[in-house]
Amino acid sequence: MTLRKSAIIGVLVATMLLASCAGGPLTRREIGAGVGALGGAAAGGIIGGAVGHPGAGAAIGGALGLGAGALIGDQLQGQSNEQERQRQEIERQRREIEELKRKQGQY
Repeated sequence: MTLRKSAIIGVLVATMLLASCAGGPLTRREIGAGVGALGGAAAGGIIGGAVGHPGAGAAIGGALGLGAGALIGDQLQGQSNEQERQRQEIERQRREIEELKRKQGQY
């Protein structure tokens, strides 16, 4: 790996680490965006290196990976939110059934 590729990857990793310290746990969208950006930058750097422009390839790959990773992470976050909503509804219905059983036993 050339010094230029190492520097680009180092900057991306440092940016991710600093951004993750901003507060609170990372969302699935943020994790997806980070993984996508790093993966895209690595793939773009390799492909760009094959044609003589590793820096441009890493930048383009990182940007594309960031967007794709954010979209995938957003979908995963939406699914997680829906599952939580369903879990809460099931719990509410379970409590309601228990209350009905309790009332039925009183008569």
